[in-house]
Amino acid sequence: HGDCLWPGRRGLSLPGMNCSPPSQDPELVRNICRWVRSAVKIPFFAKMTPNITEIVEIARAAKEGGADGVTAINTVSGLMGLKANARAWPAIGKEQKTTYGGVSGSAVRPIALRGVSSIANALPGFPILAAGGVESAETALQFLHCGASVVQVCSAIHNQDFTLVEDYVTGLKALLYLQAIDELAEWDGQCPPTAKHQRGKVITPKLKAVIGKALPEFGPYLNEKERRIAAYKKTLAPLEESQAEVHRPAHQPSKPVPAVKDVIGQALPCIGAYGNLDNTQQVVAIIDEDMCINCGKCYMVCNDSGYQAITFDPQTHLPHVTPDCTGCTLCVSVCPIIDCIRMVEKTSPYHPRRGIPLGTPPTYVH
Repeated sequence: HGDCLWPGRRGLSLPGMNCSPPSQDPELVRNICRWVRSAVKIPFFAKMTPNITEIVEIARAAKEGGADGVTAINTVSGLMGLKANARAWPAIGKEQKTTYGGVSGSAVRPIALRGVSSIANALPGFPILAAGGVESAETALQFLHCGASVVQVCSAIHNQDFTLVEDYVTGLKALLYLQAIDELAEWDGQCPPTAKHQRGKVITPKLKAVIGKALPEFGPYLNEKERRIAAYKKTLAPLEESQAEVHRPAHQPSKPVPAVKDVIGQALPCIGAYGNLDNTQQVVAIIDEDMCINCGKCYMVCNDSGYQAITFDPQTHLPHVTPDCTGCTLCVSVCPIIDCIRMVEKTSPYHPRRGIPLGTPPTYVH
């Protein structure tokens, strides 16, 4: 029993068919799409539920049933939350009961990106309307890169208003324009590369040479660092390290600005199952001691959930990556300083230490 939103109801030219929970059964989806196809002449999209093991099979069934495309994804089943007195929110009726509902917004974006990319890889050319966590021009571009033909915005509009759609369009135009400028190739969208910094201030390349060694940002070490920097700055001319960057004339596009159709599915060749990855191409973490704030988060997460590949100096609180690093990126995910930890290519093969090799005769102690 699909809930069809017909064009005449709200002035739509493309109906969306929400066939949950039947969308957990490929045969039901196929038959519903066939019925709708026989009843209408205009295009329609079937909305895919993420609450299933394999979303591709449902999308394939919709295509076989005559749907002109799919919407991915619908909301994710979840429980909103409980108050401190164990009462659910929202609570219904005298019994104050609740049930599972649909979670939407930015929280479900990783699930939506997986669904969109999986369908796009399995059904090339089949139109996909992406939904689930589109909250900026950047996130809209992510869905386009994953193979979506168009994106849908809902939760973000609820939190603001319809004017943000114009903001997204302007932002998307800017992102596409930046791709045509070779001088900005290192930028991440509209964000320039992160300059080496400490406590909000850019670190000059000469800093490490001035200090002579890595010093942490606390206690007597910090005092020593500040004394050496102050002494160094006294030797400089007033404007020697204050040269303003030259931004004019502005960089001009060196190639045609891509259109939206040019970037659809651009990331798909790089997205797939774990078995498609090449385990011989490995990376390891490298920590910039100049930017490190000595919080120890990288050490703790590697010790607790990783491969115990980071040591932590008990005196200086400076972390150090050992050869046991497997490139899992846990340390990067918890580091509060952007680009303080980078993943670089491992130049030598990784040889895991798994204890006593298989086949080693047992050793007995008498």
